[in-house]
Amino acid sequence: MDLYTQLVWLFVLPIPIACVAWTVTHEEVFREPHEYCVQRSKESKLLLTRKFFYLFTCEYCFSHYVTIGALFLTQFHLLLADWRGYLLAGFALVWIANVYMSLYAMIRIDLKKERILVKKEESEIEG
Repeated sequence: MDLYTQLVWLFVLPIPIACVAWTVTHEEVFREPHEYCVQRSKESKLLLTRKFFYLFTCEYCFSHYVTIGALFLTQFHLLLADWRGYLLAGFALVWIANVYMSLYAMIRIDLKKERILVKKEESEIEG
C-alpha cells in the first residue's frame, strides 16, 4: 500500500472508530448498559472486574478495542508491512479517533450553549 493510500486510511478509518466508541460510551441508546458498567466499575470488589467494566464507560479506553476490531477487519497497517505496522496503525488510529471525538464534544457543547441562549432570549421576549 503506498503512502498516500495509507494516509487516506489513517484519516478515514478513525471516523467509524470514533462513531462506535462515542455511541457506546455516551449516547442514550446505550444508557442502561452504560449505567450498569459505571456502577460495576465503581462498586465491584475485584480490581479486574472494576477495570473491565470501566473500559465500557470511557471513550478513550473503548476506542482501543474498537480499533483492534477495525484493524482485524481491514488489515490496515502503517508504514511497515509486519506486526510493527499494525502496532503503529493501532496507536495512530486511536489518537486520531480521539481527536475526532474531542472535536465532536466541543461542537456539541457549543450547540447546547447556543440552544440555551436562544431559549433564554425567547423567554425574555415573551416575558
